[in-house]
Amino acid sequence: MEFIASNFVPIMFTGLLVFLLMGFPVAFSLAATGLFFGFIGMEVGLFPSNLFQALPLRVFGIMQNDTLLAIPFFTFMGIILERSRMAEDLLETVAQVFGPVRGGLAVAVILVGALLAATTGVVAAAVISMGLISLPIMLRYGYNRTIATGTITASGTLAQAIPPSLVLIVLADQLGRSVGDMYAGGLLPGLMLVGLYLAFIAAVAIFKPDWVPALPQEARIYREPNGASGHRSLLLLLAICGVAGYIWAQNHNAIINPMIGREMDAAGDEVVIMSITVASLLALALAIVNRITRMGLLSRLAEQVTFVLIPPLVLIFLVLGTIFLGIATPTEGGAMGALGALIMAASRKRLSLDLMRQAGENTTKLAIFVLSILIGSTVFSFTFNAADGHIWVEHLFDKLPGGALGFLIIVNLLVFVLGMFIDFFEIAFIVVPMLAPVAAKVLPELLPEGAPPEMALIWFGIILAMNLQTSFLTPPFGFALFYLRSVAARNDYTDQVTKQRIPAVTTAQIYKGSIAFIILQLIMVSVVIAYPKLVIGNIEAAAKVDDATVTDMLNNMPGLEQEEEQDPTQGMEGAEQPAEGDAAEPADEEEVDPAKALEDELKSEKTGQ
Repeated sequence: MEFIASNFVPIMFTGLLVFLLMGFPVAFSLAATGLFFGFIGMEVGLFPSNLFQALPLRVFGIMQNDTLLAIPFFTFMGIILERSRMAEDLLETVAQVFGPVRGGLAVAVILVGALLAATTGVVAAAVISMGLISLPIMLRYGYNRTIATGTITASGTLAQAIPPSLVLIVLADQLGRSVGDMYAGGLLPGLMLVGLYLAFIAAVAIFKPDWVPALPQEARIYREPNGASGHRSLLLLLAICGVAGYIWAQNHNAIINPMIGREMDAAGDEVVIMSITVASLLALALAIVNRITRMGLLSRLAEQVTFVLIPPLVLIFLVLGTIFLGIATPTEGGAMGALGALIMAASRKRLSLDLMRQAGENTTKLAIFVLSILIGSTVFSFTFNAADGHIWVEHLFDKLPGGALGFLIIVNLLVFVLGMFIDFFEIAFIVVPMLAPVAAKVLPELLPEGAPPEMALIWFGIILAMNLQTSFLTPPFGFALFYLRSVAARNDYTDQVTKQRIPAVTTAQIYKGSIAFIILQLIMVSVVIAYPKLVIGNIEAAAKVDDATVTDMLNNMPGLEQEEEQDPTQGMEGAEQPAEGDAAEPADEEEVDPAKALEDELKSEKTGQ
């Protein structure tokens, strides 16, 4: 018994591993481990018999968490857009835009992957969609197989880091930070990673042009009656909308601040998103006018790009824009996105009862999956924290060489390896709660001078999200590789267009294709670690408030002077004063977490013994 009591936390970890190896689902393994070792702790005298008394309150707290509602909303939005063949339309159209240049198909896959990441938010959906649609086209026109497979798998994993990502929602909940701040922090690193991918394809097109050939003339379907490609009209439309977006960016604060009653300048990400939204809406309006009036001012290509590309762009930017503006919470933004996805599907005449049923079923399954794991991890962490497990974890890292930076490197290596074997939900609900207290304590020293300490966990969360994205590509257990393997051709086949025999795609080719993109992602993770300003810059700017302004606002709050005047005992000598307990009562009406109070009581009892 003494051995169990002194080594309770490592034995508990071993028990969880045994449950998982026996094949039990993760949610049930976590709950079973927490309950089983909780009762063992009672028997050996570590815990009192009322240990789990406050556990139902924790479970009810999970069910009442409004932030988690964003998960089914964004999932429903992504499934509706995916099942309404949005990915197919996007890939076909963007491939026509970039097809005439070398590497154009790969560029189209990366850009569409970024768009799917911002709509579906699920790696499996993005990889499978692009594997089914774009891989046969790339093989048909002679793309190098490692470049083709690597581009598809890497672009599909962008769903881990680009807002509105499900990973960022879960990490924000587990780290106790705002989802909006997590989105703002992840936007710039995610876009930089997309730029890094595009730069890599450009380098391949320059140094190995035979690996990424251009589309032949017969494959370019949007042509004008005079034989022109229509790119000139598209560039002119892009220039007009770019000028409109620039003008909006210069006047954003003057337009938006009076509308929402804000005095500070807007954050950079907010200005960018709203400027792109305005430019996109202008392009859509011009295309609609051109089609209704039949003026012929836009080419077929420009019109097709506008009608296919702009609606999902506007939807994404309006959802993120309202969140960044503070008009909507992430949950409300997700609901608005789900409604917008239904409107888009209906406008294309692709909304059906069967589609609604499939989307509802898949969304329900994912929501139940997430909540089940969260409840199981809550039971596990309840016993874990009661045994001072967080202190045990902290002691594991306090002797590491390199201090806070050493902690960050070791944690990233751990998450990188775990990401090969288990899903990001399990990592977020099992590993992150154990690491968060240590990260909050040691990482603020790595932030730039003057940065608020609470920004450390947002920076930590973005690093973990990008790390998980990297682990999805890593052989032999990278999930994205398995997703592509499930839809890539396993046998030789005859192409329907060229009538040529296409060899099968081997697993080795898929694995080899991921290596270059793993290196690119590790470079991006290193950059985010080295430059925290990339993550916290906009959040920090938005969080700064002038002290004099705050004081002035407090002094001029409506009703404050009236309350002071209505106090009949103010300044009256001999007036009856409230009892000491009564006077303290209002200050004590703060909401108290019963579970936290019970944990504190358990610790005090143990120290008393």
